Amino acid sequence: MASESLLDPGEPPAYRIFREQGRSAYFLTCDHAGNRLPRSLGTLGLSPPELERHIAWDIGAADLARRLADALDAFLIVQTYSRLAIDCNRPPNTPSSIAPISELTPIPGNQNLGAAEVEARRREIFQPYHDRISAELDARKVLKRLTILVAVHSFTPVYKDESRPWQVGVLYNRDARLARILLELFRGESRLIVGDNQPYSVSDETDYAIPIHGERRSIPHVELEIRQDLLADESGLTAWAQRVTHALRRAEGLLNPTP
Repeated sequence: MASESLLDPGEPPAYRIFREQGRSAYFLTCDHAGNRLPRSLGTLGLSPPELERHIAWDIGAADLARRLADALDAFLIVQTYSRLAIDCNRPPNTPSSIAPISELTPIPGNQNLGAAEVEARRREIFQPYHDRISAELDARKVLKRLTILVAVHSFTPVYKDESRPWQVGVLYNRDARLARILLELFRGESRLIVGDNQPYSVSDETDYAIPIHGERRSIPHVELEIRQDLLADESGLTAWAQRVTHALRRAEGLLNPTP
């Protein structure tokens, strides 16, 4: 990288906030909302169509998250930059944090990076995003506000040539309080194929948001994954926003969290 700074003056910040004064107990995050790359990184050696694929972002997740925030009157933070610059749901300095290969696609601009290049991405994208989440959660704790963390993601229908049947995945690790309730609620809809820690599961090695912001604080939490083809148009987004909103409202009443 030619300079010490990653982001040029005038480039967007690492995150955007929606409904900052939201009154809901729900606190929404979207770690893979954007597919923008800092100008200093160019295209990382990828073509424009490749940067529209799931390797660059969670397609439809930001649109769904904003609808959920509006429906629930919930605080929402969304990540601006592509996971190919740095993945904000991976522990820094792990191999998948700045992936040299994503799915089956080599990422030329992520190969053979120096320590300063890695640190710039962490410092200017990853850290501001998570610092803002931490600051908001700290403020809520001081105010003794009920807080329920929901990380909103989407997943590709086909991964490495393998089709995925699930329409929604409910992900968790050590604390399944909220996950168990949502699994039961989603399974109550006969047409849904619901993944219990599918197509992914949460772990300290492969995830950051849930272990750090959920588990360490002992607040109820869950990661929700919606299949991307179901979010591909207005009708799909509307249907899934209504479905998830309904489930979250019911779950809050069943959960009875404490501050």
